Amino acid sequence: MRVWRTSRQSGKCAAFLAIFMLILSAQLVKTASEYDPYNVLGVSRSASQAEIKRAYKRLAREWHPDKNKDPSAEDMFIKISKSYEILSNEERRSNFDRFGQMDENQPFGQSQHHGFRSFHNSFYFDESFFHFPRNRDFSDSKYMLRLAQFNNEVLPDSHKRPYLIKVTSEWCFACIHIEPVWKETVQELEPLGVGIGIVDLGFDRALAKQLGAYRAPSIIGVVNGRVTFFHQAVVREHLRQFVDDLLPQKLVMKITDDNYMAFLENWHVENKPRLLLFDQVPIVPLLYKLTAFAFRDYVRFGFVDQGGTGSTRLLRQYNINTYAPTMLLFKEDTVKPVDVIQARGMKRQIMDEFVSNNKFLQVPRLVSQQLFDELCPVKQFHRRRKYCVLLITGDDPAYLPANKAFLDFASANSKDVLRFAYVYQRQQQPLCQALLQNQGAHSAQVVILERRSQAGKVLYRSVSGGWNGSEEDKYHLHEQLELLQKDPTYLTSDATLPELNNEMAPIFIIRWMNAAYDYVLQIYDDLLYSNWREMMPILSLIFSALFIVFGTVIIQAFSDARKAPKRLRKTVKAILNSHTMIRPPKKDFVEVTELTGITYTSNLVKLRPGHINVVLVLTNASKSALLRKFAKEVFSFSGSQTLHFSFLNADKHRHWMPSLLRLACDGAQSQSHSDDEEESSNYMGYVLALNGHKKYFCLFRPVFTGDDGSDSSSDTSFSSDSRRKSRSKSRSSSHSRSRSHSREDGSGSRRGSSRGSSRATSIEVHHKLDRLGLWMERLMEGTLPRIHVPAWPTLVDDTTEG
Repeated sequence: MRVWRTSRQSGKCAAFLAIFMLILSAQLVKTASEYDPYNVLGVSRSASQAEIKRAYKRLAREWHPDKNKDPSAEDMFIKISKSYEILSNEERRSNFDRFGQMDENQPFGQSQHHGFRSFHNSFYFDESFFHFPRNRDFSDSKYMLRLAQFNNEVLPDSHKRPYLIKVTSEWCFACIHIEPVWKETVQELEPLGVGIGIVDLGFDRALAKQLGAYRAPSIIGVVNGRVTFFHQAVVREHLRQFVDDLLPQKLVMKITDDNYMAFLENWHVENKPRLLLFDQVPIVPLLYKLTAFAFRDYVRFGFVDQGGTGSTRLLRQYNINTYAPTMLLFKEDTVKPVDVIQARGMKRQIMDEFVSNNKFLQVPRLVSQQLFDELCPVKQFHRRRKYCVLLITGDDPAYLPANKAFLDFASANSKDVLRFAYVYQRQQQPLCQALLQNQGAHSAQVVILERRSQAGKVLYRSVSGGWNGSEEDKYHLHEQLELLQKDPTYLTSDATLPELNNEMAPIFIIRWMNAAYDYVLQIYDDLLYSNWREMMPILSLIFSALFIVFGTVIIQAFSDARKAPKRLRKTVKAILNSHTMIRPPKKDFVEVTELTGITYTSNLVKLRPGHINVVLVLTNASKSALLRKFAKEVFSFSGSQTLHFSFLNADKHRHWMPSLLRLACDGAQSQSHSDDEEESSNYMGYVLALNGHKKYFCLFRPVFTGDDGSDSSSDTSFSSDSRRKSRSKSRSSSHSRSRSHSREDGSGSRRGSSRGSSRATSIEVHHKLDRLGLWMERLMEGTLPRIHVPAWPTLVDDTTEG
């Protein structure tokens, strides 16, 4: 009997369990039939991805909670997002079409088949012992980030507010553990203006890879496009401090009785209004820092601790109520604030609206193109016209009265259609030249303009008479503005303005130092907190590079030690022959200097040791042709650092060559030689290599390169010069040898002209330097005969004689 009752009880339990499972399965099937992502998006089951995307965008705009005030808008928006998440992924869409399964861990709509098999797969062992399948909270759906959304929205917006991003995954026990702290932090920081995002490792691996997040959970901060990982315990206070540390350090300045006047009067340098927050807390509130970060390009922020002992005079001067936070905004007037706000519960929306209405000074200075675009926007057809009244002035003290008068006029005539600004002519010269039609202004000028296109086109009109700040100038400008509002065609001139210089941009070295600091900080952070297993590829690459570098240095050192004697010999030889070294020309032209009374001393008399000046003798008639030929012949030698090239005008200095040749010889030989040379007195085409330090020269005489190439050459001329020099040193019969030498030269010339008739004695200009290149080669080899002189003759301008 007892066994029968037990069997009967077991049968009842089995029946109840079967009924329960049947009801549960029916409920799951019913839920799956009620929720259909195709029905939510209003598309057919055969819809393409483009149709699904268009339907999602249309419904998302319609049911977004910020635009739709329907109480059910948030739930509907979550369903729309979840439906698009399922149908935009081909694998999930296929699972739904086959089994009715919307996700691996969907809280509703799971098929019966999946319902039975999921129980077995709920627990499994790996290095974390076991994992629990996690259901994603619907409130996280609005924070989910995709790769395109992150790059197009989050990164640009991170320059105005910091972002706190959580990296999670579907199977993550630790993610469930930090979820309550994350929700409390989001509820606290999001109203303050912090951006929130969530990245699913399994859903968008490309975005996780870009962020460098390879494990879950991870928390990331993004500010100014820079990614920073959170490495402390996940506590709300730590997360709040993490966001605080992400912001730049000098956003808000601590203000006391000692520095408040300097802070307020510095508006002229920074070209920004000043905002003071008075509060009872000793540290700057995070809400105020976030506001300062969002408007740091427009307003300078300061904080006053009302409970401190160093702000008594400041509180008394501005009559501050100590029972509620107070904000004072100052512009050009440092005594009286232009706007005041006081509230016990300061909200971000209130602060943003307060600062947005006072972003600019009464008369700001145009320091960048961005500021110009905001102050003087381009005319739109659906908007009211905006006119910019621009004062072109200077920063000298002489302009201060005119600038102050313009500020007073702008304060008294402030209108929505008029924007007053000024610009320094020295800092923005292209802009001022375009408006003043390239005429410099010796006094301040006023220009009224209207922008017509983003390309810089404007209509403008200059106010005649300039601007001195007198009452007459104010009346005249007021009259012009009245005419402008009555007749829009009053602006008669047009121009295209260039882009303004950014006067506030940091210099290159400051930008480079900031970038280097961020890079070093990022490397330090990676080395300190990264997993060594992840760092192994980088470390391996670093050690491989170091091994290659040091190995190459060691091998090179041994090789240098073995080749040292041979290299030493080559070095000594190179030093001894340094004057013959030729380098490739550094320029595509030859620098040729004329020897005049100014350049003669530096280019010859005081020429540095080892340097040679190659001088071409020419006349006015042959100057162009000879210089062209000279440059062509010596171009390949112009790379030498010891060669200099000059020319001497024989028409201006006709006595210099005879004087030089006279000094080269002594006694009777010098006299006979000079007489013979002066009879011809045609040195056009001669080239001299002058060594000013050692007082010697080498001579090149023009030669004819006709049919008979051996009739005359530079070699024979130099050999005859050498013979002339040797004979001049002989003291017995120097006079007769000089005569015979002259006859020998003459006979040689006559023999060379036997075949060329008169062409050899009268060489054409373009043939005079035909063999100069060969002569230059012998000059660089050091094989040319050298003619020494006791001193260099003076250079006298002979054109003034007679």
